[in-house]
Amino acid sequence: MRPTRKRLCLLLIALYCLFSLYAAYHVFFGRQGRAVSLRGLRKGAAPAPEGRVRGQSTLGSEEWNPWEGDEKNDLQHRFKTSLQILKKSTKGKTDFRVQIWGKAAIGLYLWEHIFEGLLDPTAVTALWREGSSIVGSTHYSFITGPAVVPGYFSVDVSNVVLILNGREEAKVSFATQWLLYVQNLVLTQKLQHVAVVLLGNEHCNNEWINQFLKRNGGFVELLFIIYDSPWINDMDVFQWPLGVATYRHFPVVEASWSMLHNERPYLCNFLGTVYENSSRQALMNILKQDRIDKLCWVSVRDQWQPQETNESLKNYQEALLQSDLTLCPVGVNTECYRIYEACSYGSVPVVEDVMTAGSCGNASVYHNAPLQLLKSMDAPFIFIKNWKELPALLEKEKTIILQEKIDRRKMLLHWYQHFKTELKMRLTNILESSFLMNNKG
Repeated sequence: MRPTRKRLCLLLIALYCLFSLYAAYHVFFGRQGRAVSLRGLRKGAAPAPEGRVRGQSTLGSEEWNPWEGDEKNDLQHRFKTSLQILKKSTKGKTDFRVQIWGKAAIGLYLWEHIFEGLLDPTAVTALWREGSSIVGSTHYSFITGPAVVPGYFSVDVSNVVLILNGREEAKVSFATQWLLYVQNLVLTQKLQHVAVVLLGNEHCNNEWINQFLKRNGGFVELLFIIYDSPWINDMDVFQWPLGVATYRHFPVVEASWSMLHNERPYLCNFLGTVYENSSRQALMNILKQDRIDKLCWVSVRDQWQPQETNESLKNYQEALLQSDLTLCPVGVNTECYRIYEACSYGSVPVVEDVMTAGSCGNASVYHNAPLQLLKSMDAPFIFIKNWKELPALLEKEKTIILQEKIDRRKMLLHWYQHFKTELKMRLTNILESSFLMNNKG
């Protein structure tokens, strides 16, 4: 019995020694081997596969390294250059933080199209969406969605830009509730500075917001208003563009080679609602003369529809992409979403340049009214006073060669990008000048 126990103990001791030697070998020698192989990979011993398309999925290809070779050097160079520019532009400037509260669809045009900002989550149906961006020395944050409700989210900023819709009575009531809430935040010193971006009434009847403006004893220091309001003075009231119909999910469009260079099969397009006894009805009559409508993509309806179907939105975008010109007749106001949507696709807007009824800027007093903002920034559009000018315009369009159209598209897209960048910088400079100056005061 004893010899058996002795043999078992010796066997266990021998196994323990062998395991210890095996473990010691891997600790002291195996790690070195792996380090050598890793150094070899970093030096290019296993180069990335050739011919990979940028953006292609790398699932199942863990050895692929997108930072190899020239691409790595190029990205590093661009990163250093951007960092130098950022440091130079912010040197000696005060760190300035602004939060934007988007409570109208025009807020998405400001954030996604003008600021080129991203939102998390990306789903448009999300209850709460947020993003951040830096412009010069100003740090912006943006919040939007149904969950952004007065009193139900934390306020940890001093400077706010509130985006509201005041186009109709029901919207005015909602906007007023927000302004009263913000007024209380200012009175209790939870907020210091407030600006408002307002989708105004299409007849420019916006008197309801007067009581909230600082010049009238209120708290709103700056007002950025859509449409040609006679209040615009470029001191505390500024004009803001209508932009694209984000409430209909019109997307951010990136220019492609085909968008710029392809022949477009239609001279012009008009897809929209035709109101009885309107200039749009006159336009349709002109298009039907001499079968001009066969040269253009035309699709009309008798009643306005607030929402697009996926199919109707796709058709509309295709019409913009396949037409050299986009006809922009006036509606309730001269300014319409179609103008900016046409710019997104390089289709030149043909704008009916007449004042509409209401209290908006009078052309006899304001030389550039209507569309003062667009004209002040030299928009490369075609402005006409009467749709009777259209047949001659289309005849001239037939004689333009493709290269001239390509150059025109490039100019339009370049202008539109510059337009949005200029607005971003202009907004930032105005906020900095007003809010920081008032801090010193």
